[in-house]
Amino acid sequence: MANGGPVEHGYPHLDTVRASITALYKRLSYDTIQTFATSVAPVDVAFCDTDDLHLGAQRVARELVRHFRLPDARMIVAFREMTHAAHVELEAGPEYFVELNDRFRTHRRDIGAALAHEVMHVYLHRLGLSFPGVRENEILTDTAATYLGAGWLLLDAYREDAASSQKLGYLTPEEFGYVLAKRAQVFDEDPSVWFTSAQAYAAYTAGRVRARGDERQPPLTAAGWAGRRRYARDRRHARDEPRSASPGVGVSGVGVPYVFTPEERGELRVSFPCPTCQQRIRVPVRGRVRARCGLCRTVLECDT
Repeated sequence: MANGGPVEHGYPHLDTVRASITALYKRLSYDTIQTFATSVAPVDVAFCDTDDLHLGAQRVARELVRHFRLPDARMIVAFREMTHAAHVELEAGPEYFVELNDRFRTHRRDIGAALAHEVMHVYLHRLGLSFPGVRENEILTDTAATYLGAGWLLLDAYREDAASSQKLGYLTPEEFGYVLAKRAQVFDEDPSVWFTSAQAYAAYTAGRVRARGDERQPPLTAAGWAGRRRYARDRRHARDEPRSASPGVGVSGVGVPYVFTPEERGELRVSFPCPTCQQRIRVPVRGRVRARCGLCRTVLECDT
């Protein structure tokens, strides 16, 4: 939790964020992810200063448990002084003890954001889905909470001005915006109407631009002129110098998402990340091709 300190910006964790989206699709399946088409509604996690602190926190926790379909999980919420925003003990259940930073006693509208992250820890723990390393696992948790419909709360808790700052979670504001934009594309929703923080809206807008850029990378037909020209150059190089890579070893330009792979019988293939789930797709280099991602079922128009 950034509390008055500097807030990191940009996309330093983007590779882990993308890997997290792929891991969610692999572990949950397309059909299960589709059951999260409706995000947590602001009215269901609203918390005003006149609400009883502990009863209100329990109510919000129950709503998030319901959203993530953990009917036999009970959250016991308490408050204490700590460095981080919150902490949850991941035992066998069904009761889980969540501790929130004392700061939330007077910043009650952000309790839902803190609980969204902690309840997602429980959800992933029960799934058996984790990444090696504490930081990578926290990024997975933020990404999963956002992609499955509760992470807009975490981004909305971001506020920053010349005198103070607050941000919850391990993703940067722009990375939260990126994941929200990915979710918005899949479920055709507009999370921007829920933001109470002007800084959160700006971060979502920036993340949305980055997310849409994934849809304009060659060999997708939506790629721009510069990308198409570079792709054609790299394809020509892969065809002219097939011996620069052994069969199964990729050839690509530096800093591009696609990789050309020559095969033993001379056919050239190109692999690239699906713009929806980031799973790599491999198709033959033969002009116009329609590809279907086997993981998220997205149909992609390509010009290989």
